[in-house]
Amino acid sequence: GKNDYDLLVIGGGSGGLACAKEAAQFGRKVAVLDYVEPSPQGTKWGLGGTCVNVGCIPKKLMHQSALLGSALKDAPHYGWNIAQPVHHTWSVMAQAVQNYVKSLNWGHRVQLQDKKVKYFNMKGSFSDPHTICGLTKAGKEIFVTAENIVIATGGRPKYPTHIAGALEYGITSDDLFWLKESPGKTPLVYYSFISHLYEIIVHISLTDASQDVSLECAGFLTGIGLDTTVMMRSIPLRGFDQQMAFLVTEHMESYGTKFLKRCFPTKVEQLESKRLQVTWKNTDLGTEETESFDTVMWAVGRAPDTETLNLEAVGVKTNSETGKIIVDASEATSVPHIYAVGDITEGRPELTPTAIAAGKLLAQRLFGQSSELMDYDNVPTTVFTPLEYGCVGLSEEAAVQCYGSDNIEVYHAYYKPLEFTVAERDATQCYMKMVCLREREQRILGLHFIGPNAGEVIQGFALGIKCGATYPQLMKTIGIHPTCAEEITKLHITKRSGLDATVTGC
Repeated sequence: GKNDYDLLVIGGGSGGLACAKEAAQFGRKVAVLDYVEPSPQGTKWGLGGTCVNVGCIPKKLMHQSALLGSALKDAPHYGWNIAQPVHHTWSVMAQAVQNYVKSLNWGHRVQLQDKKVKYFNMKGSFSDPHTICGLTKAGKEIFVTAENIVIATGGRPKYPTHIAGALEYGITSDDLFWLKESPGKTPLVYYSFISHLYEIIVHISLTDASQDVSLECAGFLTGIGLDTTVMMRSIPLRGFDQQMAFLVTEHMESYGTKFLKRCFPTKVEQLESKRLQVTWKNTDLGTEETESFDTVMWAVGRAPDTETLNLEAVGVKTNSETGKIIVDASEATSVPHIYAVGDITEGRPELTPTAIAAGKLLAQRLFGQSSELMDYDNVPTTVFTPLEYGCVGLSEEAAVQCYGSDNIEVYHAYYKPLEFTVAERDATQCYMKMVCLREREQRILGLHFIGPNAGEVIQGFALGIKCGATYPQLMKTIGIHPTCAEEITKLHITKRSGLDATVTGC
């Protein structure tokens, strides 16, 4: 018989909500199923997905808290009389951030209601290709049918369960942003490092978003006064330009974050004092070492949230290695009328704006007689570390692999932001580079920028690069003086590529 809905979306994150609301604009009958399984530590949240609740939004706000701390350190140079030491209270920051996130949760529910999208707070799984079985928190089953189904359940952080004590004693980013008290459980004194938060990075895949999350969290934790250590088994920010990644971590070390490089943990134990003793191996020295910390946070990758969807029963194909859903250029799965968008899909950037755009375009193709596909090339992004790193296009390694080292030209320069001068801040890692084709027009393949407000800087240049901008065109662009972005329009130093770093692909 007739289906209950024209479109049913499983997952109330960025991509799923965008798709549902866009479909409703065409007068279609739409529903959204969303349910948050509590983390192993019991953390749960409301409607909106990873970005709103345990990702971009709380991360950027806590990053801002750390930036304000740095500004307070600069303030005396500009004439402000600020009593020292400056104290930071985690609970005040956390409450403000969590209140804002809750307001977004409510806002999403109101928007769905205004657009006449039915919201089910249930966990969904396939009964047949057109039927979803929704399970409520109380254990009641409700069956919903739809002509078209979109899977947008995103991903969740992994735990390294092969490490003894990892699951029992560790947290992930799912928990960090909802802690009511400091991870160190002590009053924090800005720049005095009296607490410990230990962040561990182990096996991270090429396309995984956990590396930038881990460095971002380590950065703002250091910035608000926590003694923070990052353990890395291999290279930082895999998949990003490695010269830029080195500068990011170099600045973080000078900023106060500790790094244990080429190390991996073997076990976590709880001491009588309730502190956590971590044992790890140093692969360079061949030694085993231990140290105790207040908190252990894992950032070892994210897994697509597909376990309970029963995809096999309806024939939706996934990548056996990553678990992600295989889709074509139109976001269609192996089953007609079943689609997928966002982090759950294979080969897509794990970024909120791409999920939103893909969701909207999918709804327009399904119900608005559009044929426009999502373009995943030249998607800009920023890593919100203490000194931010923004980029768009290819890394230098990827450009070399795609075009050959003899066919690319790299323009680069160090610079000093004006706001660093009076405060006498170190600008050693403030750096930018532009990767271009060497042919006559010198089309820009990638632009990379480390410095203040990197996201704001790169966003504007991303349009030009999306439109095929060339190096000569950029040199004719007049900069806004005196800004950091202006420095990009003055790039004139050139070098030929000769990379020692591992080529990571394009």
